[in-house]
Amino acid sequence: MSTEAPTRTALALVPTADAPQSAKDFKTDQEVRWCPGCGDYAVLAAVQGFMPELGLAKENIVFVSGIGCSSRFPYYMNTYGMHSIHGRAPAIATGLAAARRDLSVWVVTGDGDALSIGGNHLIHALRRNVNLKILLFNNRIYGLTKGQYSPTSETGKITKSTPMGSLDHPFNPISLALGAEASFVARTVDSDRKHLTSVLRAAAEHHGSALVEIYQNCNIFNDGAFEVLKDKQQAQEAVIRLEHGEPIRFGAPAEDGLGHKAVIRDQASGQLRVVDVAEHGTDGVLVHDAHSPDPSLAFALSRLADPQTLHQTPIGVLRSVARPVYEELMAQQLESSVEKQGKGDLSALITGRDTWTVAG
Repeated sequence: MSTEAPTRTALALVPTADAPQSAKDFKTDQEVRWCPGCGDYAVLAAVQGFMPELGLAKENIVFVSGIGCSSRFPYYMNTYGMHSIHGRAPAIATGLAAARRDLSVWVVTGDGDALSIGGNHLIHALRRNVNLKILLFNNRIYGLTKGQYSPTSETGKITKSTPMGSLDHPFNPISLALGAEASFVARTVDSDRKHLTSVLRAAAEHHGSALVEIYQNCNIFNDGAFEVLKDKQQAQEAVIRLEHGEPIRFGAPAEDGLGHKAVIRDQASGQLRVVDVAEHGTDGVLVHDAHSPDPSLAFALSRLADPQTLHQTPIGVLRSVARPVYEELMAQQLESSVEKQGKGDLSALITGRDTWTVAG
């Protein structure tokens, strides 16, 4: 792989695969080592199955991970990859994406890795709009270190590190990403292969930072954490499936075939609330607009989910907007500098006026 930064025109010349690929082409010879029943297996299978759709040569795809159960991911993807430093995957991936704009760069991280020690790296990658696809596996627990509470664990969570219950208020990763002005934000569930793949597809097509929160079950230390979203009967009343341009309705079908519950904006408070269509009617039912330049509605939707019970949890693409991409802006700036000043002189920079000699 060349270390020379491609020119702006190289973006249109990303190498494609010479022949059709399948999921098998993206599997390595490494033994997959997660606990039996872990949700990571489902996500890995979905990603491996989706990769051929990119049409890219494997050599032009990179997976960068931090530390945690999810961070084993690069070992199992037959692409380039790096198992990097705790919390620093977005920073390392940023450097790679900036230097090699011909690559498709993916970050795999967990709720502890991304939102605790790696919190700053995550929000700054998002606000800069680096062309990264960030998969945030959220199991609401520290799995690799054997069951301590994490930044997304619900208040009162009893774990090995909080035997009397956690006092912390949990992070909402979607709200956090939207607050950082991320240009693409979505949520999906590990066991819903169809939905997971559709969200991955949308993230891959997005030009800029894309954060996908994946609710992922840890069957050893936090089993059943998302059961309300997976059980067919319960999920009907708990999950809000977002589709751009469609009314935000969910629940068991009403007479018109749509869900009997709907999301409206309360005129007095301006906040979103859920109503029963039979009692309220369809007036004022919100239509989802993932492409709105104002993230206010997406943020309000992200606040609907109850952090304790997960009832009224929106899944799907909450936001997808076009915004200048960091590495393209950087390339433009460098090109402009060369045009105006010519190539820089490293020796002159090192021995310039900002250096001095200390007498010994």
